[in-house]
Amino acid sequence: MNVLAVMLALLAAFANGAASVLQRRAAMEQVEFEAADGRPDVRQAVHRLAQLVRRPFWLAGASALMLSAAFQAGALAVGSLSVVQPLMASELLFTLLLGTTVFQHRPGGRTWMSFLMLAVGLALFLTAAGPSVGEATGRVGTWLAVGISAATAVAALTLLARTLGGAACAAVLGCATAISFACTAALIKEVTGRIPDGAAAVFATGYLYAMCCAGLLSLLLLQSTLRAGTLAASQPALTLGDALVSVVLGKALFDERIALGVHLLPATLGACLIASGTVGLSLSPAIAGHWDSTRENDNATQRARPQPMADNDGGTESR
Repeated sequence: MNVLAVMLALLAAFANGAASVLQRRAAMEQVEFEAADGRPDVRQAVHRLAQLVRRPFWLAGASALMLSAAFQAGALAVGSLSVVQPLMASELLFTLLLGTTVFQHRPGGRTWMSFLMLAVGLALFLTAAGPSVGEATGRVGTWLAVGISAATAVAALTLLARTLGGAACAAVLGCATAISFACTAALIKEVTGRIPDGAAAVFATGYLYAMCCAGLLSLLLLQSTLRAGTLAASQPALTLGDALVSVVLGKALFDERIALGVHLLPATLGACLIASGTVGLSLSPAIAGHWDSTRENDNATQRARPQPMADNDGGTESR
């Protein structure tokens, strides 16, 4: 396993976790702004983006997301998709660690146990499975089939999310976002694999432009996911979905192989620990309920509510 690829992937996961927390914080501020603003929905839509990009948390999150993309591209250039993207599941660890600071809640024993399960699961899976590097680039015909399948899945999940609400909507959108991010990562690997062949191999083909479109779609879907519900609802679908789809894409596009035989049992155990740790983190009291709203926001919400005033009989009435 390429040590440089592992280090770059972990740095990318850290930056991605920071982006999730910071942009979720900005999204919560934006929701409060819109609720206090009282404008009709159409006017809210016009002003929403302009207000959002002016918020320091959103700008910091966007910067972290770009840094994550740079680290991820470096990792994919020297390592396999089946190694880099599962390591991105450690984003959830960083998301919750950073979230406890931003949202001012400390994780308890159950959370730390889930942290340990996820970390051990990742180490066990990658050590036992030992994914191979595979080919540097994929075949055109395979890419076409993968692209059609992925676009269909993302469209179907997005339409399904429109019929749902709350945590279910966030989870379904998280799955759609995960597919889009996995495809973006595969396209990044394809583009970086073509760099040694010269500029024509990069710019004269459609992979670079498809990568930009997939990356933009991923960013837009991520914003919708973060607005749809809490990180507890969306993050497991994002991390697990990205890892799973990436392993499939690594095999289908780049012929990356997972060790089977005697390695199958520990690899399966590692995958189960990853799933259990991720679900455990999502259900942990540290992030349940209003984990991703700060005390200051709660206080501001309380101050913004109409306060009762005393009437002449010593009772209260609403303003």
